[in-house]
Amino acid sequence: MAYTQEQKKAHILELQKYLNAVSYYHPEIPCVLPTGIYDEKTETAVRVFQKRYRLTETGETNQATWDKIVSVYLSDQKSKPQPLEAFPVRKNTILRMGDACFTVAVIQTVLMELSKKYSNLPCISVTGNYDADTVRAVQLFQNMCALPVTGETDCHTWNMLAQAGCDLR
Repeated sequence: MAYTQEQKKAHILELQKYLNAVSYYHPEIPCVLPTGIYDEKTETAVRVFQKRYRLTETGETNQATWDKIVSVYLSDQKSKPQPLEAFPVRKNTILRMGDACFTVAVIQTVLMELSKKYSNLPCISVTGNYDADTVRAVQLFQNMCALPVTGETDCHTWNMLAQAGCDLR
């Protein structure tokens, strides 16, 4: 049976997905976006991987390289979860209307999940933008928790959100 172009592309795509995941745990391995095309970036990532794991540096994926990439990927997937410090640790940080960042998306996600448990909290979209809906949901949450109702997320509001989020488990 002949090895088709579609099969080749699927194998390259799989390789790139493994390399992409490996790069999260091993930042010295360049991140490769899965495209299904064995391009220069893929070759460079393979070469760096080979050097890191003391394989013959060719930039080509032979059986030994493939096996090692999969082995490292599987090992990483079994590793202990890393804690995610989402709230900025600077003193007096306050997130408010107009802010846009990952932390806002986390706040919105917690509020959205809480709205499934508490009917007096509105379901909001996770956009990463601290918008009017987020302000309103934070105000309602703060009121429920006997916090000052500002609509802004300071350390105290964050801690209550974090605790409420943990209680959802």
